Amino acid sequence: MRLLVAGALAASLAGVPAPQARCTIDDPRLGELSGLVVDGDAVWAMSDGGRRVQLHRLDPSTCAVIDSRTAGVDPYDPEDLARGPDGSLWVADTGDNQLRRESVAVIVLPRRGAAEVHRLTYPDGPHDAEALLVDAAGRPVVITKEVGRPAGVYRTATPPAGEDPTPLVQVGELTLPQSATVGGPVGGVGSRLVTGAAENADGSVVAVRSYTDAWLYPVPDGDVVEALTGTPVQVPLPDEPQGEAVAFEPDGTLLSGSETRVVPGELRAVPGATALVADRLPADTAPPPAPAAAEEPTPAWQPAVIGGGVAVGLLLLVAAALAVRRR
Repeated sequence: MRLLVAGALAASLAGVPAPQARCTIDDPRLGELSGLVVDGDAVWAMSDGGRRVQLHRLDPSTCAVIDSRTAGVDPYDPEDLARGPDGSLWVADTGDNQLRRESVAVIVLPRRGAAEVHRLTYPDGPHDAEALLVDAAGRPVVITKEVGRPAGVYRTATPPAGEDPTPLVQVGELTLPQSATVGGPVGGVGSRLVTGAAENADGSVVAVRSYTDAWLYPVPDGDVVEALTGTPVQVPLPDEPQGEAVAFEPDGTLLSGSETRVVPGELRAVPGATALVADRLPADTAPPPAPAAAEEPTPAWQPAVIGGGVAVGLLLLVAAALAVRRR
């Protein structure tokens, strides 16, 4: 097993813009926003929970729902959205707060045709997971959500096919760097819990988010797993109530959103996010520099490095809070 452990410190925060409110999400179907994905000029959003798969296309300037896609599948706990190399949309039905599922699933909605359900099994027992990536070969990469220990990174050996469960293989572990960004439902512990992931349009940058930050990794030679061994760039996403959704627009803008349980919520944007890691990408994959943005006042939050120790009592409290969910 390859261990993937991010550096204890992220790259410098100099020049990282603060997130800007793009628009207000007031559709009650998105009160538990947990997944975002961008496909060309289409922004798709998803709530977790529910008795069937429902994806909603947002107007990127107003956040109004302008289209929907559904699948006749009753998911257990869908948590994230990803885009496959062929343009299909992947729903990560990987939530398992009670750690009792024998298998999890990805539900693939192709551009045309019926949805496909592919069951996945962990090699080491149940895990709760809220982050999904799909590599260039069409293999799902699942990053688990762990309290007080590194997240597990799992991938199938081949693209999943058919109805029989496909084994996941653990390819490493990921520890997010320390952060003092304020936000989330569980205080400082939430800054190191993995709650979502995304790739940019050309696959050269990956974002792994927590309740409080997005961490951007350059992707060498299209290898998503290898990317997670690098030192990430921190993009603070402060003051989101329960931030779980993240995506990239084609121009490199990072989008983020949060569960609110009751609407309205916000879709926020960090322009030029992929340019923050451009100097660490190979010359033939580096995105063009983002246009200069208007100077903004220093945000109230002040990111800083804090100690990594967490009291046992706090961990137990957090685990209990995270477990109070649905089925």
